[in-house]
Amino acid sequence: MPSERQEQEQRDKAPPQTEDIQPDAEITEQGEEIKEDLEQLLDEIDEILEEDSEAFVENYIQRGGQ
Repeated sequence: MPSERQEQEQRDKAPPQTEDIQPDAEITEQGEEIKEDLEQLLDEIDEILEEDSEAFVENYIQRGGQ
């Protein structure tokens, strides 16, 4: 039979009870907008690198990049 201490340790290790949390529609919308902006930025970087990656690397090195 487990001791009182062992029972307390098991309760402490148990995951806390959580309620179902519904996402806030406004925050979800803001997150989607940020995601779209980030994807556009990454697409723009991709286009620049595809066009002239050598010039990009040279400019990066001249500005002190390693």
